Amino acid sequence: MDDQQPAKRPGGRSARVSAAVHRAVTDLVGERGYGNFTVGDVAARAGVADSSIYRRWGGMDKLLADVLLTYLNTQSPMPDTGSLAGDLRALAANAAREITGPDGLALLRLVVALTGNGRQGLQARDNLLAERSRQLQTVLDRARERGENPPDALGVLDHVMAPMYMRVLFGAGPLTPDYVNGLVDRVL
Repeated sequence: MDDQQPAKRPGGRSARVSAAVHRAVTDLVGERGYGNFTVGDVAARAGVADSSIYRRWGGMDKLLADVLLTYLNTQSPMPDTGSLAGDLRALAANAAREITGPDGLALLRLVVALTGNGRQGLQARDNLLAERSRQLQTVLDRARERGENPPDALGVLDHVMAPMYMRVLFGAGPLTPDYVNGLVDRVL
């Protein structure tokens, strides 16, 4: 008898369920806004049972936080261009593309809505900010290792990311490449 466990398939049913549920949440946030749909609505849209969502995520707030973190991790690869300026320009361009894409505004609004939704909402916001900061810190640490003098992460968040998010949330103008590169140039 073989003592080895069967190899787990990458993907499989679990990955398909997660992808379908994440897509359903993103679509519902975009169509109806935060707080205007239930776990049952998500389950029906995703073609899964409510119990699958409760078993995997425990409830709506954890599901929404997972959708946000997964989106952030899959849509914002960490650039490595060989220079701080190149990395920050690529990071800012990725963020601009992410937040102006088909799901970007809905997900930004979701983050804002979760922030006002008690302890779990604040935890979701904190997790999202921690992940974005971790990603940014990786770029800054690499620059420091190359002998460059990078700004601190908070400076980049305040002077590059925040203005882009504000423009998108309030419809205050497009995120053109010149605008995004100008933000990076000023922080450098």
